[in-house]
Amino acid sequence: MKTIGLLGGMSWESTANYYKAINEGVKRELGGFHSAKVALYSVDFAEIETLQRQGDWDAAARCLSESAKCIEAAGADCLLICTNTMHNVASEIEEVISIPLLHIADATAERLKYDRITKVGLLGTAFTMEQSFYKGRLEQKYDIEVVVPSQEQRALVHNVIYSELVKGKVSDTSRQRYLTIIESLRNNGAQAIILGCTEIAMLVEQKYTDVPLYDTTQIHSEAAVDFALSK
Repeated sequence: MKTIGLLGGMSWESTANYYKAINEGVKRELGGFHSAKVALYSVDFAEIETLQRQGDWDAAARCLSESAKCIEAAGADCLLICTNTMHNVASEIEEVISIPLLHIADATAERLKYDRITKVGLLGTAFTMEQSFYKGRLEQKYDIEVVVPSQEQRALVHNVIYSELVKGKVSDTSRQRYLTIIESLRNNGAQAIILGCTEIAMLVEQKYTDVPLYDTTQIHSEAAVDFALSK
């Protein structure tokens, strides 16, 4: 079994979900007393959030790159960045490590392509919904059309993530607002919805809507398990 490297803490709540999903996946595949081999480096999210808010992506890249090098030094055979938003600096991180980086957008896109989804709605932080590092990758590399909420809706989605979800707060009111936005994306032609922030699955589960949901935390974790158990 290969060792999975996790660059987490952004937020720790979603990183805990990664750890759980990866170990459940290994146990499901191997049975018995098996669990995943994991090298985890968990950063202080307050430092990263400040750099996000300031738009200082270069400093964020340097910070996470140093953490990634520690993960490789600990014996990891691959690296997962346990957040959608910080894939904005994935290329900078890849430059300083020799192990493969399993990109969250690639794992998600491959699942969408397998399910023959050609137009998808994207929910996430404002950075993920508005910048090209994520939706551009889906459109250019995988030929998947991506639609995002209106500006007002994007602000709501972003604010719920940072004021509630990253702090572990799950609100019925916010869930209903997200479901309304999901419905509007379906009306705009989306065949499915990417939960493009690793905390959103804490709020919106498939049981709340008949629009297919793609939980990036679960998909990314399953890709890690496949890598770890591959020969």
